[in-house]
Amino acid sequence: MPEGDTIFRSARTLHKALAGSVVTRFETMLPRLARVDKDAPLAGRTVDSVTARGKWLLMQFSGDLTLLTHMLMSGSWHIYRPGEKWFLPRSSMRIVLETERIVAVCFSVQVAEFHTARTLARRPGLAQLGPDLLKPDFDAGTAIANLRAHPELEIGTALLRQSVLAGVGNVFKSEVCFGVRIHPFRKVSSLGDEELAAIVVTAERYLRANVVQSAPDRIVTYTGHRRTTGRGRPQESLWVYGRAGEPCRVCGSAVEVAKQQQDARVTFWCPACQPFTAAETYVDSLS
Repeated sequence: MPEGDTIFRSARTLHKALAGSVVTRFETMLPRLARVDKDAPLAGRTVDSVTARGKWLLMQFSGDLTLLTHMLMSGSWHIYRPGEKWFLPRSSMRIVLETERIVAVCFSVQVAEFHTARTLARRPGLAQLGPDLLKPDFDAGTAIANLRAHPELEIGTALLRQSVLAGVGNVFKSEVCFGVRIHPFRKVSSLGDEELAAIVVTAERYLRANVVQSAPDRIVTYTGHRRTTGRGRPQESLWVYGRAGEPCRVCGSAVEVAKQQQDARVTFWCPACQPFTAAETYVDSLS
């Protein structure tokens, strides 16, 4: 599933390609979008901006209309030049938006809706988002308080709650917990203030490290281009995610994996570096 960093990069790339341009053609395989386009055509509108909020992508058009998309497990936005061959088959296409210079195609998206400013403000899931880790005004204090408000949750599960803090997905969940040497199955109630602060700081730093302006702007929805270790080799890019049974990059112990509460998502951790006890020290794994 695309996480906050992927959606941020997607929005940034789409904004650069489309903002200020007039839509020349709109096509969709989704009946709900097609009905809106029939009544209030997209063609002729200007793309005002493309932004990200957590895992949501918002494409705003002139005339108070916003296309809201959420990629869930398999969706992705691609951009092409007119006439360029698509990377994915047309059968996966759900939305095509053309301007004079660019063709933006959304593949396999499962959540796509048109909204006005009024309906967008009330949209469940979006309106209840917690502090966005990639926003310039990210409020770490509120994020910590939101985590503390869910003492019954395991920290790995709490990090996936977008109403707590927005942007962390299954990859970063495991990576952040390893970065602060905290077992992902510990309850929030067992964590001290310094531990919670370290979790939030590390989550913000990991996501920001993956959206630096010098990073490739290709729109990807897989983990191959994501990095938390700071190492250059692709096969060494992540600490524990997807590495069950492999040696920990710090201590050599075998990385473990198990399914965790929310949607039974898999979680990875090192049993030696992340014992099921209070962490003694916070290790800044980006240094």
